[in-house]
This record gives sequence, C-alpha cells and structure tokens, in this order.
Amino acid sequence: MTDTQSAPAQPDPRRWKALALLCAAFFMVALDGQIVILALPSIQDDLGFTASGLQWVLSAYLLSFGGLLLLGGRIADLFGPRRLFLAGVVLFLVSSALCGLAWDGNVLVIARVIQGVSAAIMSPTALALLMTTFDEGPERNRALAIWTGTGAFGATAALLIGGVLTDLLGWSWIFYINIPVALAMLLLTPVLLRESAPAVKGVGFDIGGAVTSTAALVLAIFAIVEAPTAGWGSGQTLGLLGGAAVLLVLFVIIESKSRAPLVPLRIFRSSSLTGGNLMMILVGMLLVGFNVVVSLYAQQVLLFTPVIFGLGTLAYAVMDLVSANVGGALVTKLGYKVMALIGMLLFGAGALIMTFISPDGSYFGDLFLGLIVFGAGVGTCFVAVTIAALTGIPDEDAGLASGINNAAFWIGGALGSAVVSTVAVAYTTGTGPAALTDGFQAAFWACLIVAAIGVVIALVLLAMRKSDAETQQVADVH
Repeated sequence: MTDTQSAPAQPDPRRWKALALLCAAFFMVALDGQIVILALPSIQDDLGFTASGLQWVLSAYLLSFGGLLLLGGRIADLFGPRRLFLAGVVLFLVSSALCGLAWDGNVLVIARVIQGVSAAIMSPTALALLMTTFDEGPERNRALAIWTGTGAFGATAALLIGGVLTDLLGWSWIFYINIPVALAMLLLTPVLLRESAPAVKGVGFDIGGAVTSTAALVLAIFAIVEAPTAGWGSGQTLGLLGGAAVLLVLFVIIESKSRAPLVPLRIFRSSSLTGGNLMMILVGMLLVGFNVVVSLYAQQVLLFTPVIFGLGTLAYAVMDLVSANVGGALVTKLGYKVMALIGMLLFGAGALIMTFISPDGSYFGDLFLGLIVFGAGVGTCFVAVTIAALTGIPDEDAGLASGINNAAFWIGGALGSAVVSTVAVAYTTGTGPAALTDGFQAAFWACLIVAAIGVVIALVLLAMRKSDAETQQVADVH
C-alpha cells in the first residue's frame, strides 16, 4: 500500500474497523467535555473548590480544547494525522490518569487543561483520517453520519455515564474510564489506520498565524466563560472580547500575506463550509446550554440524585443516536439544508416543551417528552451541519476543516452555557423551587430563541442556490 494520505484506488478493506476506532476517540472527547456536570458537587466536597472556582473543572477543558482546535487541525495537515493522533491519545491517557488522581483543585484544573489539549489534537486528526479514508459521496456521508452520531451520543450520554459513575464509584472514575479506551486505541491505531504522509508538503510553519489565531480563540472563550460572573458589560468581558477581535483582524492580515498560511482564506469561499460552521455554533449553544439547564432543574428542583437523573437521560441519548443515523440516510436525498432546518425545528420544539416545567414536577410529566424531541434535534442537526461543513474539502485541508468544525461547536458550547446561566440567574428571584423554576424556564426560552435563529438561517440557506459541491453530492447518489 502506498504511503500516502490520498484516497486509495481501491477502498481500504479496514475502513469500517478504522471508523469504529476513530468514533471511539470522538466519543471520549465529547464525553469528557460534559461528563463532569453531574460530578461537580462531589468534586467540590472532596477538593474544597469555591463556587466560582468549581466552574473551571468544566471551563479549563473547554478553554484549551476550543482554543487549540484550529492549530491542531492544521498541524495534522502539515505533519500527518496518524502520528499526531497517536500523540494525542498518549496525552489523553496521561492527563486522564492525572485527573482521577488529583489531590487538590489546582491539580485537577491543570490536568483538565492538558486533557483539553489532547482533545484538540485527537478530534480534528481523527476526523481528518476519516475524510481521507472514505471517498466523498454516499459512503463518506454514511461514515460522517456515524461519526457525528457517536459524538452527539457522547455529549448526551455524558449525563448518564457521569451520574452513574459518580454515585456508584466516585467522581475519579469519570476519568479512569478513559484509560482502558486510550490503551486500546494505542494498540489498534497501527493496525487499522493507514500510514499518513503530510498532506501539505514543502511549506513552512505559520508562526504568526498560529499565535494570533490561538490567542484570539482563548481570549474569546475565556471572556464568554467568565461573562456570567464578571458581567456581559463589564470592563473585563468587553476588554477580552475587544482583544480577541484585534487579534482576529491581525490574524486575517497575516494569513492574507503569508506564503504558507495556517488558514488559507480561500477555504471560506465555500458557502457550505461557512454556512455549516455558522449552524454548528448554534448547535453547540443549544446542546451544551440545554444540558446544563436540564441537569440543574433535575437536581435542584426535582431533587434527583446524579444516578437517577443519569438513567433518566437514557431515552435522550438513544433518541440522539437514532436520529443521527436516520438523518445520515436522508441527508443525501433531501440535502443538508433541509435536514438542518428539520433539526432546528426539533430543537425549538424540545425547548418549547421544557418551558412548561413546574416546581413540583416529575420525570414523565416535565422532562421525558422534551428530552425525546430535543434529542431528535441533536442527531438530525449535528449530522447535517457536519456534512455541510466538510463537503468539497480537498485532502490537504481536511485537518484544517475538521478543526474549524470542532472549534465552531465548542465555541458555541461555551457561549450557550454562559448565556443560559446568565438568563437563569437573572430570572431567579429567590431560593425556593418556584423561584429556581422561573429561572430555568427563562433559560429554556433562551434556547428556544437560539433555535429560532437557527431556523431563520436554515431558511435563508435553503432559499439560496445550492452550492456546486452539494449539487454534485446529490447527483452522485442518484
């Protein structure tokens, strides 16, 4: 077999086994982004976190992951995704063990930063390997549907797995479960994944672009994460966002003049990539924001234990997985724009149902239907916007496009968590169940508004002429 990253003349017979390996990596990355949500009270009790410091168990991972995704994706193109994927898995293994062994809050936060760095390497490189293993067309769409469904399932199953492990074994085990999976990936990667030469050869490394893009993302995410505490109109928030904007402008200037840009600006000429990633930001906002609010309502108002609520999210996670597979089958027939519209409508319907939660509610009376409908939106929309963002991307830009797609989701996730937290606090007028419910209802209304924005964007995209890439994709199917 030729040592190349280009798609082979004959399909790789190991490709579906390779997909299972890559999906396992994406599942763990998505899982670790939110698995700590239900474990936070236990972590606070054991390690003595303050209320304001506790959020960094979640935010530290998000900050390093989201900030380095763009860089991680492009490095994969420059140095070869398989070897970089292996490096990410090793770092993921070490950082997960350190998280579980953490003896104080500072150690845990530092370990979560390292874990985020490993995720920023693993996620885009795994997706880049998928892109170069499957030829564009129906087979790649099927692979992407499985991939995105697995990631979305990981994000929704985080509540189930995190709750059960925290209650039965202790919070350390939400990190220890990564160790056997990482070891298996290290053993199977040389067997199942093709050797990968760099897709971009004979070019230097764009230091200026790397520094400015990473710094801009880190500042923007930090500003968003801290905004509920510092205030959206505070000098800190506005200053950080202003600094991120300046760095972004500087980044664009550097890239426009660089002979070997980190991010060739031509990539944004693709309407499907731009529209898909814009929608992915909204998907991230909705998924993470919804998960935060529904878990708080279940624990603080309904007084569910982590394990009971975790088990209650099983239907949510299964619906997500089913809808992702159905959406993947339909996207080549109806187009990603139609499927994105359907997904956003389901998001909105699920959020609307949740606005009727009550202080003396129950699982089946207040949560079940909303979880089912919202879960259907997760799988449907996630698949559609991922395929949109990666359609027509050449092999030499696969890692970069994957990094942009992942970064869009996690930036949206940070924004969604911050927005719903701010809205919930603003509309909570006391400490009892009724007052808390008022705040959570308002937060679900915020999710509904975000979904409505997504519906509008999907309708605008649907009204536009289909891109050449999408037209060719549908033609290939028929």
